[in-house]
Amino acid sequence: MEASSSLRVTLYANDQSRRAADYQGLVVAYRNGAAVKLRDVAEIVDSVEDLRNYGMSNGRTAVQVQIFRQPGANFIDVVDRVKALMTPLGAALPADVEMRLVQDRTLTIRSSLNEIGLTLLITILLAVFIVYLSLKSVRATIAPSVCVPVSLIGAVGAMYLLGYSLNNLSLMALTIATGFIVDDAIVVVENVIRRVESGEPPRSAALNRANEVAPTIVSMSLSLLAVFLPILFMGGIVGRLMREFAMTLSVAILVSLVLSLTATPMLCSCVLREQSGPPSFFLARWSERGFAALQRAYVRKLDIALRRPRVTLGVLLAAIALNFYLFDLVPKGFFPIQDSGRMRGAIVADQSVSFPVMKEKLEQFVAIIEADSDVASATGTIGGGFGPGGAINVADLLVTLKPLGERKATANEIMARLRPKFARVSGANLFLQSVQDIRMGGRTSNALFQYTLLCDDLDALRRYAPRIVEELRRGGALLDVSSDQQDKGLRREVVIDRAKAARLDVTTSAIDNTLYDAFGQRQVSTIYEPLNQYHVVMEAAPRFRETLESLDELYIGGRVGAATRAFSPRDPTSLSNAINVVASPMVPFSSFARFGDDVTPLQVNHHGHFAAITISFNLGEGKSLRDAEDAIRDAMTKVGAPATLQGVFAGTATGYRDALANQPLMIAAALAAVYIVLGVLYESFLHPLTIISTLPSAGVGAFLALLGCGAELSIIAMIGVLLLIGIVKKNAIILVDFALDAERRLGMSSDEAIRAACVTRFRPILITTLVALFGALPLALGSGEGAEMRRPLGVAIVGGLLVSQILTLYTTPVVFLYIDRLRFGLGSLRDATRGGGGGARP
Repeated sequence: MEASSSLRVTLYANDQSRRAADYQGLVVAYRNGAAVKLRDVAEIVDSVEDLRNYGMSNGRTAVQVQIFRQPGANFIDVVDRVKALMTPLGAALPADVEMRLVQDRTLTIRSSLNEIGLTLLITILLAVFIVYLSLKSVRATIAPSVCVPVSLIGAVGAMYLLGYSLNNLSLMALTIATGFIVDDAIVVVENVIRRVESGEPPRSAALNRANEVAPTIVSMSLSLLAVFLPILFMGGIVGRLMREFAMTLSVAILVSLVLSLTATPMLCSCVLREQSGPPSFFLARWSERGFAALQRAYVRKLDIALRRPRVTLGVLLAAIALNFYLFDLVPKGFFPIQDSGRMRGAIVADQSVSFPVMKEKLEQFVAIIEADSDVASATGTIGGGFGPGGAINVADLLVTLKPLGERKATANEIMARLRPKFARVSGANLFLQSVQDIRMGGRTSNALFQYTLLCDDLDALRRYAPRIVEELRRGGALLDVSSDQQDKGLRREVVIDRAKAARLDVTTSAIDNTLYDAFGQRQVSTIYEPLNQYHVVMEAAPRFRETLESLDELYIGGRVGAATRAFSPRDPTSLSNAINVVASPMVPFSSFARFGDDVTPLQVNHHGHFAAITISFNLGEGKSLRDAEDAIRDAMTKVGAPATLQGVFAGTATGYRDALANQPLMIAAALAAVYIVLGVLYESFLHPLTIISTLPSAGVGAFLALLGCGAELSIIAMIGVLLLIGIVKKNAIILVDFALDAERRLGMSSDEAIRAACVTRFRPILITTLVALFGALPLALGSGEGAEMRRPLGVAIVGGLLVSQILTLYTTPVVFLYIDRLRFGLGSLRDATRGGGGGARP
C-alpha cells in the first residue's frame, strides 16, 4: 500500500489463529439472533496432533528420537558429534524437560574393539615367545618378529584403500593372521640356523640356503590363499561380510610371503652368529630339551607307523569317515548369538484393547524391567509406527543393559528370569530378544528368528496358524513363540438403509465424513509458523468416542455434503461456515442405520503373491536352528496342516538356510582350489593328494572341539574349518618338498626320503603349529564384548590343530609312500606303452 508518495506500508491482518485461545471466540452458528461460539460447543486445547501415541522412559513421559547413521559413516564419529550437540540443545529446552541418552550402540563397539585389540596384542606376544622358545636365540627371533608388525601394517593399509572399517571381522582377521604370517619366516630362519649349527657361516647360510625353502614357502602361501577363493566369490550379505575378512587375511599373508623371501634372509645374515654350546637362558635350555625329547619319541613311533603302513592308512580312512558323521552331528547355526547389551521387545495385547488400557500395560512391563538390577534403562512407545505395524495393541520396547563388567548375568539369563514376571501381567505378552549386530531381512518381529506360513486359502491359513503356534509353545524347543496374525479386532458395522437416508436427504459421503469427523482425528485447518506447520484437529469429545453407545447419540445434517466441501484447511473461518450450513435439520444415525458387531483383521500380510502369517521365536537353551526346523515340521504334521500350507524361513533364518546349504559346497570348493594350485606348483596330479590327505584329521578335531564346547557350526566356525585347510596342509608341504628334493638330488629311496624329511622338518612343523595354535587360543578363551562372535573361530582352529598335529605326522609319510609308488608305477606303465625300457625307482 502506498501511504504517500514517499512511503510504502505492508498490511497485515489477524486472519491466522495460532493458539487454542484464538479459536475460543470463533462464531460457528446463530441461534435466536445470538452467536454460538466454538467454546460453547467444544473444548479447545493446545495438544499433540495424535492422541493415540505415547512414549515413556524410566517411568516418565518421553519423546523418543532414534538417530541412524548414513551408509559408510563412522559409528563412533556420528555418536560423538550427536553427544556434543546434546548440551546446547538441552540448554534450549524448558527447565522441566530433560534430554537424556538412553541407548548408545558405540559403548559395545568401543568395548569390543578394545577387547579384540588386547587379544591381538596378547596373540602377538605369544607368537613371538613361542618363536623364541623354538629357535633358542633372541637374535634368531628378530627376523620372524619383524614380519608380524610389518604384515599387519600392510593389511591395515590395504583395508584403508579398500574402504574397510575396523570391526569384529577385520580385527578377527588380523588376530588370526598373527599365527600365519610368521610361518614362512620360521621355515627360512630354522633352515638357516640348522646350517649355521652345522658350521656354515651365517652370511653364506642366509644367502644360499634360503633358496632351498623358497619353493616350499611359495607353495604354502599360494595354497593358503587358494582357500579364500570360495569366500571371495560368495554372494549375498554373508559374502560381503566374509569378503572383508578374507581380503584382510590374504593381504597379510602376501606381505608375509614377500618379507620371508627378501627381508628375512637379509636379517638372518646381519643378526645371526655362530653358536657354541647350549643356550644360556634357562627357558631356552628347557625348550631345547623338550624339543629333543619330543623328536626322539616321534621318531620311534614314526618307525612303527612306517613298518605298518596299512594300519596307519586305516586310521586315515577312519578319520575321513568320521568327518561325515561329525559334520552331520554337530549343530548348525548362522552367526553366533551375541550379548550386545541391548534388547528389543514387543508387547502384544488383545486385538480389541483400547489405547488407555494399552498404555497401562506398557507402564506395568516397563516397571518390571526397570526393577531388574542388571537393566540400565527401558524406553517404550505405543503408536507412531515404531512397533510392528504401528497397531494400538502393539508397543515397542528398547532395553539397555548395564555394561558386561557391571552386571551379573548375560542377556539370555536376564530374559529367562524376566519371563515369569511378565506372565503376571494379564491381557498382554512381552517378547524380548537380544539385539544382534548382524541381522538379515527388514522384517520386524517379536523374536530373533522367523518362519513364514504361506497359503492361497486365507481361511485355512488363519485356522491352522494358531494351532501350529500353540503346538510349538508346548514343544519346549522354542521360546517366545508368537505370530503376526491379527484377525480378531472388534468391528462395529453401520448398516445404512439407503432408502431412508435418501428420504432424509443424507448421502453416503456425508455419513462417511461425519464418522470421520467424530472418530478420525480430522485435520480441519493448518497453523503456519515461520519454521513449522501445525494441524488443527477435530474429533468428538473423549466421553463420546470411547464407548460403542456413542453411535446412538450421533446426529447428521441433511446437507453435510455441502458443508464438507466447504472445509478449507487454509481458512479457519470455513469451519464456521461449514457448521453453520449443517445447523438444520439434524437427524440421528439410528433413524436410517442399524449397528452390528463383528470381528475384523487389523492387518493382512503377504509374502510374494501369497497371504502369509509369520511365526517368530527364539531358540531354547542348547537348541539350534536345525532343531527349530524339526520342531516346526513336527508341529505342522501334528495339527494336520494341508499340503497347500507351506512354510519358509524368513529374515535371519533365511540366511541360515542358505549358509547351511552352502557349507559343504564351500569346503568342496576350497579343496578343489587347493588341489588345482598344488597341482600347478608340483606339476603332478598325485602329490597334491598327499597334502590334501592331512585335512580329514583337522576336520575331526574342529568338529569334536565344537561339540565339546557346545558351539554351533556357524559361519564363523566354518571360516575356522576353511582356515584349517590352509594351516594343516603346510605341514604336508614342508614334508613333501623335502622328500621330493631328497629323491631328486640325493638319490634316496622313497622310504629314506620321507623319513629324513620327517626327522629334519619336525622342528619347523612343530613351531608353525604351536604359533598358529597360540594365535587362535586367545580367541577361543576370550571373554568380554563381542567374544561370542570370535570364540567359534578360535575353538575350531585349536581343536583342528591339536588332532591334526598328532595324526598327520604319521599318516602323511605313509600316504606319501603309497602315492610315490603309484607315481612310479604309472610312469613305468607309460614308458612301457611308449615302447621304452621302463622307469627305475630310486
